[in-house]
Order: sequence, then C-alpha cells, then structure tokens
Amino acid sequence: MNWAIRRLGPEDGQAMRALNALFAREFDDPESYCSNPPGEPYFRQVLSRDAVIALAAEVGEAPIGGLVAYVLQKLEQERSEIYIYDLAVAEAERRKGVATALIAELQRIAGSIGAWVIYVQADFGDEPAIALYTKLGIREDVMHFDIAPQATR
Repeated sequence: MNWAIRRLGPEDGQAMRALNALFAREFDDPESYCSNPPGEPYFRQVLSRDAVIALAAEVGEAPIGGLVAYVLQKLEQERSEIYIYDLAVAEAERRKGVATALIAELQRIAGSIGAWVIYVQADFGDEPAIALYTKLGIREDVMHFDIAPQATR
C-alpha cells in the first residue's frame, strides 16, 4: 500500500478540486463535477461542517480514490445515518483495496459519532460497485426518484 487516506478539512479546497476531477473522470461526468467549480470560500464553509465527510486516498498529494458522504440527523429517533454520495477509485488503482479502505475509514468515523447505519446506492449494471457493497452490507432493492425543486422568482 503506497497510499494514505485522510479526511479533507476547510483548508483542502485544492484537494477537493482534485477529487472532483477524479470523480468527473471515473463517472464520465465532467459537466457535474468540473463545469462550475466552487471557490475557496465555499469549500472552506462546506468542508468545515461535521456533517460533510470527504475522504481522499492519496499518493503524495494526488488522489487515487475518494469518498464524499453526508451525516443525516434523523427525527424518528435521536440518531444519525450516513449516506455515501460519491465513491470512486482511479481505474489503474482498482482491485487494490482502496474503496474498501475508504469505507472502513467511514465506518470508523460513523462509529465515533454514533451513527446507526451507512447507506449507499448503486446503479443497475455497475457490477463492481454492487459486488463491493454486497461484500460489506445488506442489499435492499429500492427505487430512486429525482424531484425538481420549485422555481423561485
């Protein structure tokens, strides 16, 4: 293992930009991840929140994988859950334990804050992701819907 995992903080805007570039490349989605990048003040504000968990697997300062997750405080009980929103590993670095190590670090963080579950969705046909998540958790078949916000004046 020649990489290390670290949690990005308020001063890591440049590292988050590099992680977004990795997400853009690995998800083949430059429009979402690179077309309108946030500025340093935005990164500083968002990465300072305890409810935002951005983890980077890096060789030196170059990301080879990363994970972005959000802590959601629940109202039906006094508890929180964590949603993995983005998880990607550079193609050349796959099958080396990077994604498993990123999730293990998230599990450690989840345990330290008392979260009751971590959840993630996978797309149909994304067999590597489905295999990873099946190895680590319990599968639930659910449907996902995107609902547009109401336009404001």
